Amino acid sequence: MMDRQLQIKENLKIRGRVINAVRNFFYQNNYLEVETPIRTYAPAPEENIDAIASEELFLQTSPELYMKRLLAAGYKKIFQIAKCFRKEERGIKHVPEFTLLEWYETGEEYIKMMNICENLISFVAAKTSLPNPFVYQKNRIDISLPWQRITVAEAFEKYSDTTVTKALAQDKFDEIMAFEIEPSLNVSKPIFLYDYPAEKGALAKKKSGNPAVAERFELYIGGLELCNAFSELTDKREQTNRFIAERKARKKAGKPVYPMPDNFLNSLDKMPRACGNALGIDRLVMLFTNSDSIDDVIAFTPEEL
Repeated sequence: MMDRQLQIKENLKIRGRVINAVRNFFYQNNYLEVETPIRTYAPAPEENIDAIASEELFLQTSPELYMKRLLAAGYKKIFQIAKCFRKEERGIKHVPEFTLLEWYETGEEYIKMMNICENLISFVAAKTSLPNPFVYQKNRIDISLPWQRITVAEAFEKYSDTTVTKALAQDKFDEIMAFEIEPSLNVSKPIFLYDYPAEKGALAKKKSGNPAVAERFELYIGGLELCNAFSELTDKREQTNRFIAERKARKKAGKPVYPMPDNFLNSLDKMPRACGNALGIDRLVMLFTNSDSIDDVIAFTPEEL
């Protein structure tokens, strides 16, 4: 037990350096650090993300809606390191209270966001003296640029015996992603998985010239899913219709149906073209400390509260 506590202490020192390096990266690139309310009247009504009630409000599952309202108010480049909460999320990589880095930039789209993501993690690795290559869970990982990029359709063709279209029709997309695609991704280099089906991008813009897919990507390093990013949907009518569909799906699944986030929806009329990214700080620290459990990179687990 004592050896584990000493290791957690060392991990928390690295965690502090990681967070400090993250802030330095964004300060050096002229982003404004913001703080938005941790409670909200109306979380984004996504079918598979459940909020925790706090009196008459809800603890945020993400600062996304408030940060986009800031973009609509004229802010250009913003970031936030925020505590977020999701109900009944507990596992080797999940805790109900976790730390999320989110950042947004106006005038750009998701391909530019991939480049920023590469530069951010490379910067943090250098500032925390992470060797390159480094080892995570017995895998030797080279983070030298460029990183790999593969579309979801290409991944299905390469690593499964079905297509994205068939997987969606059979309601097996998430299952195939979790048990066939993700375990097959190359772990020796970071890899961006991009151009998700439009049905899997609740707040993402559809791809110009190919509306069947959303301009969304996720980043995997060493088998860890680290972030979720996309070109932002700014069409109020389309976003409203998507939220209506998500609320219907929640009701059908027997889940609470959250109020419509009207203040956010009304702000979309003024929101410029933008891209955004949500990156799990806890998982990034897991990667940098060669930890296989999120419990080893946080000061207190839910069971210790």
